[in-house]
Amino acid sequence: MPPPPTRARLLGEGLRGGSRGETADVTGTEHRIHLAMHAGFFLLLAASASRLVVRHGLGGTTAVWLVLCGVTAVAYAAGVAGWDALGRRGRLAWLAVVVLFWLALDVAAPSFAWCAVPLFFLALRLLSPRAAIVTVIVLTGAVIFAQIYLADRLDPSLVLAPVAVAAMAAVIFLELQRLIDALVRTRGELAATQRAAGVLEERERLSREIHDTLAQGLTSMGILLQAADRQWDTAPDAARRHLRDAAEAAAANLEEARHFVRALAPPGLGAGSLPGALAALVGAESRAAGPRVRFRAEGEEYPLDVEVQTAMLRVAQGAVANARDHADASTVMVTLTYLDDGVSLDVADDGSGFDPSRTASAPGRGYGIPAMRDRIAEVGGVLTVESAPGAGTVVAAAVPRRDAAGVGEGKSG
Repeated sequence: MPPPPTRARLLGEGLRGGSRGETADVTGTEHRIHLAMHAGFFLLLAASASRLVVRHGLGGTTAVWLVLCGVTAVAYAAGVAGWDALGRRGRLAWLAVVVLFWLALDVAAPSFAWCAVPLFFLALRLLSPRAAIVTVIVLTGAVIFAQIYLADRLDPSLVLAPVAVAAMAAVIFLELQRLIDALVRTRGELAATQRAAGVLEERERLSREIHDTLAQGLTSMGILLQAADRQWDTAPDAARRHLRDAAEAAAANLEEARHFVRALAPPGLGAGSLPGALAALVGAESRAAGPRVRFRAEGEEYPLDVEVQTAMLRVAQGAVANARDHADASTVMVTLTYLDDGVSLDVADDGSGFDPSRTASAPGRGYGIPAMRDRIAEVGGVLTVESAPGAGTVVAAAVPRRDAAGVGEGKSG
């Protein structure tokens, strides 16, 4: 995720009147204001030059002031166009040159006085607060001097009007600066929040994958190794078979780990279907020294979204592991049913059962069942648990039918 835009970058692009990417969203209002100020400067400059020609004609020194007016316009335009290349010191030097040109025009032809308004914004934007205030006062004083010099008699409005305009420009600038600072700060906070949310989401995904794959696989390997140890002397062939099964389980778990770290679909779904993956799961569980696990599929199979298949497979893994590790079950039945409007998965065991309302405090069940519910909810389905002490457990997941998005790569959690 890109870092939030800094205020300096926003201000520079705003003065230039252009934008890039997210900056256009953040400072659109500021861009329009600066475009208006730039256009206003050139319009005021042109209007003042026209007034100068109308009042004094083209004779005398008028041509000199018109040339200076043109030089001022070119200098202003060059600074705006080359904003990035100038750097901070170059921009300050550019502002000083433009102000000096304007002061010369203002003294020679007071009609150029109102070009100071756009310069107010430039000074407030580029200078430190103290230097900006001093510059605005100097510019305002020059406008007042020009207006009084041009007038036939002293009029208080000639003093009050420039002061009022300068004050309004300062207030508008300060309010705009406050809004921009708040917006940049909010964007930064939002970016930080999004990063934190992404980290938490990834942690949750990895914790679920570890619980549903690595933890269950390690448990199966432990059971197989214990069985091999018990039969090492009395039934060496069976012990070696358990060791081979444990090695296969280790290889399968390694492949699972590689897939969920890359956020891919489980390897069992990579080139097959959900029934095939469930059958492989049941076959692996049946080879372990645990309950007898059976599987059946009902209904006419149709393609499922890879996320739905992944969620169903993880639920089956978790439910079978719970029956094996915590319920002391002798038989587990896994049933996958294809219906016209959706697919359902039922994992039933004849184990000790438990109180579903107290899963948070039930050892081994406090995380698994909520994680199953979250998985199924993420694909638009629901998960229910029916159980009672001494009556076994049925974990049922149902997901509405939706178009398949392909099998292979995709999110695994």
